[in-house]
Amino acid sequence: MSQTKVIADRHFEIADIDPRIYGSFTEHMGRCIYEGIYEPDSEFADEDGFRKDVIALVKELGVSIIRYPGGNFLSGYDWKDGVGPLSERQAKLDLAWHSLETNQFGTDQFLTWCSKAGVEPMMAVNLGSAGLPEALEILEYTNVDADSKWSNYRVQNGHKDPYNVKVWCLGNEMDGPWQLGHKNAEEYGTLAANVARGMRQIDESLELVIAGSSNRQMPTFGHWEETILEKAYDLVNHISLHTYYEDIGDTQEFLICSTNLDYFINEVCDIADAVKAKLRSEKTITLSIDEWNVWRLSKYQNLPRATSWETAPRIIEDEYDVVDAVVVGNLLISILRRSDRVKIACLAQLVNVIAPIRAEVGHPAWRQTIFFPFSYTARYGRGKVLTTRIDSMKIESEKYGDVNTVDSIVTYDEATNTAAIFLVNRSLTETHLSEIYLAGFKDITILEQATITDSNFKKSNTLATGEQVKPDKKITSSVSGNTISISLSPVSWQMVRVSLKKDWTNS
Repeated sequence: MSQTKVIADRHFEIADIDPRIYGSFTEHMGRCIYEGIYEPDSEFADEDGFRKDVIALVKELGVSIIRYPGGNFLSGYDWKDGVGPLSERQAKLDLAWHSLETNQFGTDQFLTWCSKAGVEPMMAVNLGSAGLPEALEILEYTNVDADSKWSNYRVQNGHKDPYNVKVWCLGNEMDGPWQLGHKNAEEYGTLAANVARGMRQIDESLELVIAGSSNRQMPTFGHWEETILEKAYDLVNHISLHTYYEDIGDTQEFLICSTNLDYFINEVCDIADAVKAKLRSEKTITLSIDEWNVWRLSKYQNLPRATSWETAPRIIEDEYDVVDAVVVGNLLISILRRSDRVKIACLAQLVNVIAPIRAEVGHPAWRQTIFFPFSYTARYGRGKVLTTRIDSMKIESEKYGDVNTVDSIVTYDEATNTAAIFLVNRSLTETHLSEIYLAGFKDITILEQATITDSNFKKSNTLATGEQVKPDKKITSSVSGNTISISLSPVSWQMVRVSLKKDWTNS
């Protein structure tokens, strides 16, 4: 059995945790909206057509903010098609996912659903096939209380009070040649700046997210960020980055893929800070990782395009296993580790489409394996992130060199006098005895422990199997003074929550 030491000290804080890092994403893609969160004919639906079982799981998941309506769908979407009487809305072609969009779910439905689900909306404006006029129109519709055209139309549609949406994305993945209305960095940076400037003339307090690179492997990565920020630096608050990971035949490499996210975050921060210095700005741009997850992308490449236009086709409904859950837990550790700069993050997507929640017509919704590390981290990863040192055996990686077998982060919530320790063992074969030393604390007591692992790494939760992968809640860790000892099985994620007090004797 190998040994690992984790050290965290209450005197060394990384940052306060922004709850919006526990966000998610809903797009008009596949069955995420229709048959996912919206199914008026379902026995589980409420008076607005929203699935109550899905809303209950969204609340349990702990999601704080939801990005909408896309995604690639956004770049061909006219928001006006999705407002007004349902009987008057016409179906249109969705070119992004080659499907038929009924427009029965639109802006008002989404914002009403957000209120019921207890989440903050994060809207996006179309900068692919649309631009400044459309952005100003939807902002007026959602946020303005005035005797004006689009404000009055909102009232006419039954919503007297403005929604006051604060966070807005300026387009989606505009660096990608697959994007409808794809632009180069110069074109997009200019457009984004103009749209941001116009939106701020309506509401200066908006938080605006400029679209960074679609992934770290994009040939324009770096140059893209530098160019768009030079054009819009003082007009935006956050820059986005999107990233997905999959096991392409080497599960050990997949288990350490969070290293890629660590690099990606650091690089985007470095580029943003270089632009800050060049412009001699006092403002610091923060990050919105508004699409991230495990996605078996290669499985869907080179498939023939559908020959018909279908409503809500089954698209990328991946079934997640134990390994995927460990990786998602590890990616959350990486996000927490950079809480100084990552202020928003959205697990993509929320229901059915590469999602923690699955729903089928006529059946109750259920939790996929990745649901659990997210829900525990969202619930207990609160307060502040502490600088966490890890002394661990190494995994030799062709991509990343030598990386720690065990990864970990510690969060401290002063309001409740609790700390949460999140750990992953990324080894396929080795059990690790880990000792976590919490400096600057005393009277440490274990409150709760949750473990996700299984000897069958490929076990998943499906409609047929039920939720056979769940957290084991047995407390197997122990405390001696300031040290917590815990055994980490191969391919495992664990959370240990403790009560404690500050130790002032050495302060």
